[in-house]
Amino acid sequence: MDPRGNLDRTIDLHIHDGVLTIAPPEIPKDADVIRLNGHIVTPGWFDLHVHLREPGREVAETIDSGCQAAMNGGFTGLACMPNTDPPLDDAGRVQWVLDRAAPWPVDVHVIAAATRGREGKELVEMSELHDIGVQAFSDDGSAIRSTAVLRHAMEYAHMLGARVFEHAEDASLVHGGVMNEGEWSTRLGLPGMPTIGEALDVLRCILLAEYTDAPVHICHVSAKESVEWIRWAKGKGLAITAEVTPHHLLLTDEFCKDFDTDYKMNPPLRSEADRQACREGFRDGTLDTYCTDHAPHTWEAKMQEFDLAPFGIVGLETALGLAFTHLIPDVVSLEEMISRAVYAPREILHIPVPRIATGEPADLTIINPTAHWTVDPAAFKSKSRNTPFKGWSLTGQARGIVSKGCAVIRDI
Repeated sequence: MDPRGNLDRTIDLHIHDGVLTIAPPEIPKDADVIRLNGHIVTPGWFDLHVHLREPGREVAETIDSGCQAAMNGGFTGLACMPNTDPPLDDAGRVQWVLDRAAPWPVDVHVIAAATRGREGKELVEMSELHDIGVQAFSDDGSAIRSTAVLRHAMEYAHMLGARVFEHAEDASLVHGGVMNEGEWSTRLGLPGMPTIGEALDVLRCILLAEYTDAPVHICHVSAKESVEWIRWAKGKGLAITAEVTPHHLLLTDEFCKDFDTDYKMNPPLRSEADRQACREGFRDGTLDTYCTDHAPHTWEAKMQEFDLAPFGIVGLETALGLAFTHLIPDVVSLEEMISRAVYAPREILHIPVPRIATGEPADLTIINPTAHWTVDPAAFKSKSRNTPFKGWSLTGQARGIVSKGCAVIRDI
């Protein structure tokens, strides 16, 4: 299935030297035959928001383990965020990540820091970074606090044909918060993070995009007001794109009631009204991409008190199954999900979109839509296990991927 190629049928695919032939007249006698009756083959899925943690936090994840988790989850490509230690704010560090990832059959792109040290004060050498392939800049993990610096970042990125990814958050409003501000934070006696803290920064980005004529991407949208502002901006024709995660589509702040830190993330799980707004925004295309915000943490870190534990959950190995079980077709069709998980993320980064067509490189995600499985963190390829979906029964699972001339397909 490749909606842009008007392809939706049962056919044979022949791959030779990493190149596709669609419906070959005959199967070569020396070919390795993999029978995938009842499976769905789509262009390779791409996760636009991943934390690989390396360099500096290898105890939680490495480039190697992150790529293995991506393959296990059905992703042939990903974009990794720069809030490593040290941050990915210069060409040497970015190139190091690209070199480490190169041997894996996962297409890894680096979203470089927008400011030196992610301190929000001085822009990085954007042109030099763009020359080695960087297509986006972000201080993700925190917003760019200075509006003047954010403006200049957007303008310079736009000059290069790139864009800024903003972690939308007014730090003065959410400082010290550990979950959504509302009924459940009050009940639990935990400091809250109001939705207006996100929405204000979303509006700031929209107004700057209108003023500078530069594109901007809003990371992990979680608030009803944010969805409404983004929809309004798109209606005005502004170059705004936005992403949403499985957890903000499926969970609410009520899940924090047992103080389980696997439900602690930033932005936090919101109210049911916010969740429904995100689902509607995903349905109507206001939220362009489906991505995980894969944020690994060690068991020891997450076993701290809710106030002290770090924000974040892993997601590469559950996103596809959650989509097939809970989002397709209730929220979006399979064709629309392919658009959000295959086409849109690559277009935002201005990188080639894979096609299932003769003569094209084989970049494929293989899905068993009827596979029944239970989320078992112990089976993850990621080094971390911090998922709120542990024990969930899902239908639909990645069987494997084909990418960079390599087929990685799970036995059944």
